[in-house]
Amino acid sequence: MKTFQVLYGLLLTAAAADGQSFHPGRCPRPSVQEDFNVTKYMGTWYEIEKLPAVFERGKCNQATYSPLADGTVKVHNAELLSNGKINSIEGVAKVRNASQPAILDVSFFKGVPDAPYWVLSTDYHSYSLVYSCSNYFGLFHVDFAWILARTRVLTEEVISELHDQLAAAGVNLSRLTVSDQTGCDVMT
Repeated sequence: MKTFQVLYGLLLTAAAADGQSFHPGRCPRPSVQEDFNVTKYMGTWYEIEKLPAVFERGKCNQATYSPLADGTVKVHNAELLSNGKINSIEGVAKVRNASQPAILDVSFFKGVPDAPYWVLSTDYHSYSLVYSCSNYFGLFHVDFAWILARTRVLTEEVISELHDQLAAAGVNLSRLTVSDQTGCDVMT
């Protein structure tokens, strides 16, 4: 038991240092987009705001989704690092249950559990609100949230509406950070 407590303490300390969103208890279960159409979701989305994520270190963050022959979705995430290099990773997303197509699992590495990708809200052509949460040992959870747009800017009115949806889902809005989408010409 003592080993578990030490491990738990180290995980919390590491996460806090990296700005992750650790919380006691289990993940909330927010509502997702009804009648989600993954085909309409394909294309490039730009990150407008997010909860801190240790795996995102640059600016100009964007995700491009494209259909694969087996019915899954290719995920290509890219960002511009401070040294001017583009950092990118590719993965595969799949709908977990056909009756809830807005709940996807994303895999970037073999042997590592899939990450949840829940589309809470989207109009397909201007904005998307995405939530991800994973439970650990039934004691705490780590969550991520992204406000995405089809362009590198989004109106304050839409951002405010998406903030309201995140708050209703139990997300701590004070932890949201604005993503830097300036000087991104090299990304196109």
